[in-house]
Amino acid sequence: MIITLLAISESITVQPDDAKSTIIHHFMKQILLFISFLLTVTIHAQKIGLSHAFIENFNDSVLQYFRYGSTGHKAAFKWRSGVTSKTEAGPKVLLFKIDPMDSAGAGRGPEIISNDFTYFGTYSARLKVPDVKDVQPNTGAVVGYFTYYMDRVYGLSEIDFEWLVADPSIVYIGTWTGKRGKLKRIGRTINLAKGIIYNTIYKEGFKGTPIPLTDAQDQPETVDAIDDYDASARFYTYGFDWHPDRLTWWMIHPVTGKKIILWDYHGSRRGIPQHESYYRMNFWHTNDWAVETNPDAIEKPLHPYELEIDWMSYEPAQ
Repeated sequence: MIITLLAISESITVQPDDAKSTIIHHFMKQILLFISFLLTVTIHAQKIGLSHAFIENFNDSVLQYFRYGSTGHKAAFKWRSGVTSKTEAGPKVLLFKIDPMDSAGAGRGPEIISNDFTYFGTYSARLKVPDVKDVQPNTGAVVGYFTYYMDRVYGLSEIDFEWLVADPSIVYIGTWTGKRGKLKRIGRTINLAKGIIYNTIYKEGFKGTPIPLTDAQDQPETVDAIDDYDASARFYTYGFDWHPDRLTWWMIHPVTGKKIILWDYHGSRRGIPQHESYYRMNFWHTNDWAVETNPDAIEKPLHPYELEIDWMSYEPAQ
């Protein structure tokens, strides 16, 4: 059908001396081309199973838009949905507990994965990371709020928020793209309690030399401190807007309710994933990634520390 529409649009011709007909036929061709574009997008969405808009409130023990996935121990205590929050009166939450028996590595801890692919659009979540500072301040553990899918042809599509629980005043945001063995990273590290941007960089590979980003890829150049920001002390709402030529990471100010732009990356498509992904949340042990402020924070978790997620949402781009 798409080929037929394109053929029809190409076959439309007009007499050069008929200006009115030229305008009408040009308009008709544009309509046909637009219809063919919409059909292409629709067929693509149906083919790969793109998700519609949703909010997962975790009010029930059964997940509606996600499935559980962990490559580590299959202990039942690692996750429960529909649990009463221990932090805030009222909400039911998704509760993740890290298993001290799990080895280091992303995916070995508790993780949820969207049932369907997600793509360009707006993502947001409300969560509280574990508080370990009084029990085991050198804990090596990561909370990840992100998208991730490694396509055999196009490579990796990953956009992330991450917290290293040893210092919950710091947030890591960025992307990974590229094929296996040739991964590329754009990233920004921010201390939100102090209003310090430690870095905004591009690098190739996990151990590549960081190259500072400038101009449109380094906006805003400053981020104001949030009084008493501590991702482990209370719930905060975080999100990102993913477009083909722009990625914006943000959060909601806990007092004013205003949107705070953490990073508005644009001016280049380098580092912006261009194909679909899966929407995820996880919690896992790292033994080789220490937070900026504590180089000793790579210890194996000694207790089943708890992550609470109030809700996660997705709104496809129009």
